Amino acid sequence: MADSIKDKAAKAGHAVVDTAKEAGNKIVEGAVQAKDWVAEKTGLGTPKEGSNAGVEGIKERMDVIASCGKKVGVVDHVEGGTIKLTRKDSPDNQHHFIPTGWVDHVDSHVHLKKNSMETEQGWKSDAASCNACGA
Repeated sequence: MADSIKDKAAKAGHAVVDTAKEAGNKIVEGAVQAKDWVAEKTGLGTPKEGSNAGVEGIKERMDVIASCGKKVGVVDHVEGGTIKLTRKDSPDNQHHFIPTGWVDHVDSHVHLKKNSMETEQGWKSDAASCNACGA
């Protein structure tokens, strides 16, 4: 004889449990993504001022601060061994590239070894020529 009502109810119960577990896993995954997004947008996930996350800690939208304390740009992204600065935050509305070798330390900002004048005189307009400008 076909499955009894008891067997059908058990199968249906298992299906409900499996579906609930899958939904729960998707909710957790979404919550983790939301937490990461909020941390990124608010800066709560960034290292504390005075700490050093190293070059690996460089994130988009971080301010780049010269050794003299002047803001010289904002990180667009890291491209190989260079940091591409945003055009919007540039004095001449152009992208500029600086080598990661100029980085002194990274906390909630990227701090450079060079002062603002040295930085602006040494930055390049493309990553390839920046790689040659070294540390």
